Amino acid sequence: MAAVTKAGIVLSPPESDLKIAIVEVGKAVDGKAAAAAAWDAYRPGKAHPFKLATLRPPRNGWDEQMVVDYETSPNEHLDLRSIARRKGDGWTVLILDGSEATSEKRSGAIGQINQSLRPAGYQRESFVGKTAHPLDETRVATLIEFVQKGAADLKIPGVGLALYSGGKIVYEGGVGVKEAGKSDRVDAHTRFMIASNTKSMATLLLAKLVSEGRLGWDDPVTKVYPSFRLGNDATTKSVLIRHLVCACTGLPRKDMEWLFSTTPQTPAADTFKQLAATQPTSKFGEAFQYNNLMAAAAGYVAAHLYYPDMEVGAAFDRAVQEQIWNPLGMRDSTMSMKAALAADHASPHGEDVDSRLTILPQNLNSAIAPYRPAGGAWSSPHDMILYMRNELEEGLLPNGRQLLSKEALLARRTRGVPTGEDIWYGMGLEENARWGVSVIHHGGDLAGYHSDMYAIPAAGVAAVILTNADNGPYLRGPFMRRLLEVLYDGKPEAEGDVAAAVKRVAAESAEYRSKLTVPGDPKIIAGLASRYENPDLGPLRITRKGDATRIYATPWDSAIVTRPNDDGTVSLITSDAELIGIELLVGLENGKRTLTLRDGQHVYIFIESPS
Repeated sequence: MAAVTKAGIVLSPPESDLKIAIVEVGKAVDGKAAAAAAWDAYRPGKAHPFKLATLRPPRNGWDEQMVVDYETSPNEHLDLRSIARRKGDGWTVLILDGSEATSEKRSGAIGQINQSLRPAGYQRESFVGKTAHPLDETRVATLIEFVQKGAADLKIPGVGLALYSGGKIVYEGGVGVKEAGKSDRVDAHTRFMIASNTKSMATLLLAKLVSEGRLGWDDPVTKVYPSFRLGNDATTKSVLIRHLVCACTGLPRKDMEWLFSTTPQTPAADTFKQLAATQPTSKFGEAFQYNNLMAAAAGYVAAHLYYPDMEVGAAFDRAVQEQIWNPLGMRDSTMSMKAALAADHASPHGEDVDSRLTILPQNLNSAIAPYRPAGGAWSSPHDMILYMRNELEEGLLPNGRQLLSKEALLARRTRGVPTGEDIWYGMGLEENARWGVSVIHHGGDLAGYHSDMYAIPAAGVAAVILTNADNGPYLRGPFMRRLLEVLYDGKPEAEGDVAAAVKRVAAESAEYRSKLTVPGDPKIIAGLASRYENPDLGPLRITRKGDATRIYATPWDSAIVTRPNDDGTVSLITSDAELIGIELLVGLENGKRTLTLRDGQHVYIFIESPS
């Protein structure tokens, strides 16, 4: 819904607890002042305290861009931001004001609105009609140099990289080292966790079954897996095979069970138990909502059809090996962390509360095993470029046979729910056409491992980037942009994107650290219970040894510090690099001590229990 007010245009989703205001401010000293003026016009006297302002590169016709964040307390559960943009001497400000839950639910629509805001008369850069350059030796060197500099600036020890152009692999290898402080270099066969890129492989298994005539995208899931259940009976009957992987069913993220109560020994069938207890929060096809459980179910349903007498986890491991990796020659790939760690692999890295680069344990990454079709695979630059070659060649193998039909493979790219302007989620793959040329890709994120894979059909080019540090996401988008710049002689923007990300990360880390009490506030720490329990997420234990206080969940443990909030409450914050920033609000309920955890659309209360 849109309304024109004295302040400007105010947009609202179906929910009443979120608004987007677009305010023309005119002249202002800077973006921070422009944002303050916009709030005064939109909601006089009710703006939250200023928190942080960070610059973004000038893009899409704007001469200057700044994001302004505001202080909120955990109990408010708000998403408050301003994005101030200047053209000439006039500022335009987009205000996001409202519920964090609705903001998460409507993230795709918010992205469309934000990305489509441009100065009047500005024409976006487009590569439509241009012939792509091949990735020759010079252009390959340009891309390697970009990755090398970006990795150094972002403190990423190692990056795996592979490129395919003109019907052949033109580069496979990497830059940097497998582990900080050691000399072993990343090479073509170094294994990284590919995290959510595994989803496209689960979807490819389904597509292969469709190609074989054993399954239809519009078959009800219960037709092939009768015990499947999602929420209530009506919802269950409505779920089709395509819904397992479209991120369009309105099912919110539900990752806290994985983070807090899962171990590698948790049965794979737990995926289906959790789905049975979960109801969508928006209608099918209405909004983009990413859910790992549904993707895990997709892989397990496909595997069950291939090997119905096997436990679904083992069936998936066998299916992805025999139906995908073996035919494609992907010999480095595995679903076994034990096997990966015994071979040539990159170690994960992250930064602790004081921004020190640290080698991460694999506790959290190990816990993805029960949901592994959503993110548990390991692979190498060599193997992943073979995988993306198959995507680019539409299922045609080097020996002239089809791995699966072209139609079934391409169905995975059908434009589904939008996630931004000219960006759509398909089925385990995303399409980005913001520059007029379609880039088919998907990213993956786990602790210390962040990656992306790209196919540009119009150029006949594919690429893979695998990183071993938590700043990896800040390299992926710029790499996509740099690849297009090299192919189509685009405006040189990618290097500026990395430079802005480096400054933003430093500013955000410094602001975040400034609010923490390290070690934790002794009075708060002394008042904690030794054990807490939540019926969905299990137990938490608190231990103290001198100034060091640690919290233990089922799959991990971390040091904790404290942070005072604006409303007088105090939060515990995990400070180890593997899980930095998990927030637990200290409280009291019915005379018992509590710790409250929130994600976008859920609230979990841990209540003190006997030790």
